[in-house]
Amino acid sequence: MGLEQRVIELESRLAFQDDTIAALNDVVVAQQRDIERLQQQIAVLARRQEEMVGQFGIAEGDAPPPHY
Repeated sequence: MGLEQRVIELESRLAFQDDTIAALNDVVVAQQRDIERLQQQIAVLARRQEEMVGQFGIAEGDAPPPHY
């Protein structure tokens, strides 16, 4: 394999790697958006739970054991 062919092969690999990195970056960005959305939902649910506990006066110690 000549020098020119090796350079062409390396340029081809580099282009493929650039495409792969861009695709992986898109996936990471989408996952980060999903994580942030899920964290917001968890925070909302935690606030709702606190409100319900305060509203109904149910303390964790007052709850029946799980086998009942």
